[in-house]
Amino acid sequence: MTETAWMSGETAVAPDSVQALTKKVFVKTYGCQMNVYDSQRMADALAADGYASTTDIGDADLVLLNTCHIRERAAEKVYSELGRIRAIKAERASHGRETVIGVAGCVAQAEGEEIMRRAPVVDIVIGPQTYHRLPDAVRKARAGERVLETDYALEDKFEHLPQPKPAAVKNRGVTAFLTVQEGCDKFCTFCVVPYTRGSEVSRPVAQIIAEAERLAASGVREITLLGQNVNAWRAEGPDGRAWGLGELLFRLAEIPGVGRLRYTTSHPRDMNDTLIAAHRDLPILMPYLHLPVQSGSDGILKAMNRRHTADDYRRLIDRIRHVRPDIALSGDFIVGFPGETDADFEDTMRIVRDVTFVQAYSFKYSPRPGTPGADMAFHVDETIKDERLQRLQALLVRQQQDFQTSLVGRSADMLIERPGREPGQWVGRSPWLMPVILDEKPGEIGDIVDVRITRTGTNSLHAEAL
Repeated sequence: MTETAWMSGETAVAPDSVQALTKKVFVKTYGCQMNVYDSQRMADALAADGYASTTDIGDADLVLLNTCHIRERAAEKVYSELGRIRAIKAERASHGRETVIGVAGCVAQAEGEEIMRRAPVVDIVIGPQTYHRLPDAVRKARAGERVLETDYALEDKFEHLPQPKPAAVKNRGVTAFLTVQEGCDKFCTFCVVPYTRGSEVSRPVAQIIAEAERLAASGVREITLLGQNVNAWRAEGPDGRAWGLGELLFRLAEIPGVGRLRYTTSHPRDMNDTLIAAHRDLPILMPYLHLPVQSGSDGILKAMNRRHTADDYRRLIDRIRHVRPDIALSGDFIVGFPGETDADFEDTMRIVRDVTFVQAYSFKYSPRPGTPGADMAFHVDETIKDERLQRLQALLVRQQQDFQTSLVGRSADMLIERPGREPGQWVGRSPWLMPVILDEKPGEIGDIVDVRITRTGTNSLHAEAL
C-alpha cells in the first residue's frame, strides 16, 4: 500500500479577477490504486462547482483526506493529520478565510460517527459509496452544517461518476485507472473491505467502453482496470451473453489508441479460462499479474477463509505460465495470522520459492476491528511476527533482484511517461510495471518504444534506446 498527496481538477485559464474567485481543493490520498481513482472522481465532481486543485494545503478552501482502513492504526493516522489541519484552519480563519475539512474513504465509512464526535474540526465525513453526493455535502458544510454520508447509496454507484474534461485527463498523464468493479463478497477473515466497500458490484459494459474510449481519445495509452476483486467482474455483453473480465479485455483491446492493458487486484478463485486465454492471445495485456495468495499453509488459508489451497494456487500459476511464460507475478503475504506455527510459516516460504515473485506486499497481521480474525485465539507474539517478516522480505527482495538482473541485455517495450529528475533523462514504464530510466529521449511522451535494459537500480531499470 502507498500513501500519496494527490491533487486533481482542471484550472481554467481566466483573467485574474475571475481566477481569484476560484475555490481551491487539496486532496491527500492514502492507500491503494482504488483510492487514487476515487480521489480523481471527487476532484472531477467538485470541478463543476468551481474547485481547482492546489498542492498547497494552506491555500485550500476545501481539504479532503481520502483514507484507507487496511493497515493498523489507520484511524490514528487520520486524527494526527487532522491535528495539523486544525492549526492551518485556525490560521486561515484569523485572516477571514474559510476552510472546509472532509474525511473520505474507508476509515470514514467504518468510523464516521466516531470521527464526527472526536474531531470537531471535521465538517464532512463521506464514505466510498456516496462520492457523487460530495458537491452537495460541501455546499451544506459551507452553510454551517456538519455532514455525515456513510449510508450505502441506493443509486447505482457507477451511474453518477463525473466525467473529467479531456484537458484534465491529459494533465494526468498517459496512464490511467478505470474502475470496473467495487466491493468484495469473499469475506476473508483478516479483511475490512466487505464492510467498508460493500458487496461486489460490476460496472456495465457500455459505461466501461465509453470511458476507455474517452481516455484513449485524450491521449491515454495504458489503462489499468481496477476493482477490489477485479476478476469477479461480470456483466451482460452487447452480444447478450454473460461476460467476464476476459471477454471485457478482448473488447477493450479493439479500441484505437489503447496500447496497453492491465488489471488489479485479483483473487485466485476468479481466474477463469477466458481470462487466462486473454493473457495468451492479447499482446497488449501486459505480462504482469498481481495475484495475492496470503499464505502457503493450507491450515492458515482455511482460517483466512481464502477458499483455495496452496496447491490450487500452484496449479493456477502453472496454467498461466503455460500460456504466458514471460509473465511476472506479484503477490500479497500476511505473516503471523492467529494460529500460525513455525511449520505454517515455512509453508509460506516454500510457496514463495516454488512460484517466485518479482514484487510483493508483505505485512505482519494486525487485527482489524469487526473482522472475524480479530476475535480468534492464539495470536502470534509481535517479536515472532517481526522475525518471520524479515525472513520473508529478504527472500522476496532476492527474487526481485534476480528477476531484474535477468533482464539486463534484453530488449523490451517502454511507454514514455515523463522527463526524469536529471537533465536529459526520460522515465517510462516497462511491461513488468517497473520504471525505466533513459539518458536520451527516444520519442514523444505516450510513445511505446524498443529499448535494451543495460543495468538495474533498486526498484528501477536503466536502458538505452534501440
